[in-house]
Amino acid sequence: MRTTTLGGSAVEVTPLALGCAGLGNLYRPVTDEAALATVEAAWDAGVRTFDTAPHYGLGLSERRLGMALRNRPRDTYTVSTKVGRLLVPDPQGDCDDDLANGFAVSATHRRVWDFTADGVLRSLEASLDRLGLDRIDVALLHDPDDHAEQVLREAYPALERLRTEGVVGAIGIGMNQSVLPTRFLRETDIDVVLLAGRYTLLDQDGLTELLPEAAARGRSVVIGGVFNSGLLTAPRPGATYDYAPAPQPVLDRALRLLEVTERHGVPLRAAALRFPFGHPAIVSVLTGARSPEEVHDTVEQLRRPIPDALWDELRAEGLLAEGTPVPVSTPSKEPS
Repeated sequence: MRTTTLGGSAVEVTPLALGCAGLGNLYRPVTDEAALATVEAAWDAGVRTFDTAPHYGLGLSERRLGMALRNRPRDTYTVSTKVGRLLVPDPQGDCDDDLANGFAVSATHRRVWDFTADGVLRSLEASLDRLGLDRIDVALLHDPDDHAEQVLREAYPALERLRTEGVVGAIGIGMNQSVLPTRFLRETDIDVVLLAGRYTLLDQDGLTELLPEAAARGRSVVIGGVFNSGLLTAPRPGATYDYAPAPQPVLDRALRLLEVTERHGVPLRAAALRFPFGHPAIVSVLTGARSPEEVHDTVEQLRRPIPDALWDELRAEGLLAEGTPVPVSTPSKEPS
């Protein structure tokens, strides 16, 4: 796969990135063997960008990712992780699980919000230890929805210093909303926004301000959540949207999207994967996987050419606004 640099940094990313929440037992257990095989399959497909976080499985995702990459040349891949949640040992949690936070692991630690400068340093040091790596390529502020002022005052300047010192290669913010990341684009010198679920076939909220701002400032955007928690893989009653059962109007819209894509002989998930690449600020799409089969399917769908007529019909049906940028047809064997 080709690579693109993030913002003004030298950090390179592939157009398809592996999101590693699943390696942290998101919703259900994954064996060590399956986790390693998943990373191996992504590597074999040309993926060289991997995103994790302490939050994912109370550090399990970072440990497994580090194990999977340990024998790879360090300069051949990019790892991003996140700051904002410190993991504090909880001896009382051994008998409990962490499913309340979405992960099928023992609750051996508690997450403690910490966006102080010291918290950033401690978080990255702990992540390096779990990953077994000598450096983090991309450090992202993780879900600072309720901590904006402290982050701007303390956490962000700490990350900027670390970037200046060469400790991390690029810095940014990762969120499920577009308003606060847009503010960071305007008020800071971040390289990248990881925007989850807010620029998809179902929800183009990011197109209002965030994406134009990023493009104007030469910053990069990585899109996560292109399937909106699974709804765009198989729209049906009970399917999830934003990690909860999809409201009926949202489900109805997803079913209309499905009807259009099926008329053009294109799986809905293929159109959902390709759609973000129409915007010039977007450099990568990040998708999760918990098995080699899921990786293979993602790669196959991303390689599938999408006819221009499909995007035209989505506009005609009012499912995409006029002027929404869409990718050109690319009947290539390589994701682009």
